[in-house]
Amino acid sequence: MAATLKIDFVSDIACPWCAVGLGALEQALDQLKGEVQAQLHFQPFELNPNMAPGGQDLSEHLTQKYGSTPEQQAQIRANISARGEEVGFKFNPGGRGRVYNTFNAHRLLHWAGVKGPEGSQHALKRALLESYQGRAEAVETNEVLLAVVASVGLDVAEAQNILSSDIYSQEVREIEQFYQQAGIHSVPAVIINDKHLISGGQPAAVFAQALRQIASDQV
Repeated sequence: MAATLKIDFVSDIACPWCAVGLGALEQALDQLKGEVQAQLHFQPFELNPNMAPGGQDLSEHLTQKYGSTPEQQAQIRANISARGEEVGFKFNPGGRGRVYNTFNAHRLLHWAGVKGPEGSQHALKRALLESYQGRAEAVETNEVLLAVVASVGLDVAEAQNILSSDIYSQEVREIEQFYQQAGIHSVPAVIINDKHLISGGQPAAVFAQALRQIASDQV
């Protein structure tokens, strides 16, 4: 009988390594079918909570935040793209172009988690990553966000109502604060059964080994 594991995937769609990590986790769970049953929850984390409307040029942002050169950024982008291919995620060849505020995306993900049908939060997360990281779309805009909501079959009118209000704002901020106070300062952070942490965009084999071990200890 498969062991049931609670998995909290703390991440931001602005984080390319989160796309890699999710793809690897999905591969690991696929490998462990019959051994592990996952209750997967996507939790909010903002890399750039103070990003202004309109965003910022990606290269400028990376230089300002990390001190990296365009050459270093190109190498990192190539490495991330290669890792993405390994897990079935295709990054935009030219990079994201701009960095955008993702708070509204997190509000919609919270909504999908509490009100949507089973699996809808996962589907929305992947679709948002594909929009931002795969097609370099402006995920701060309602137009883009609603198109992504529609693409996974969620209620566009309800999503529009959320975006035009403060619904779920407090909840998202409280969850973000909870994980920050718990010591999560970089993403992806994958927390299993509220106590085991796997940090970063690890390969599928690392996730599979950890999940199998935790599941066997649980039996």
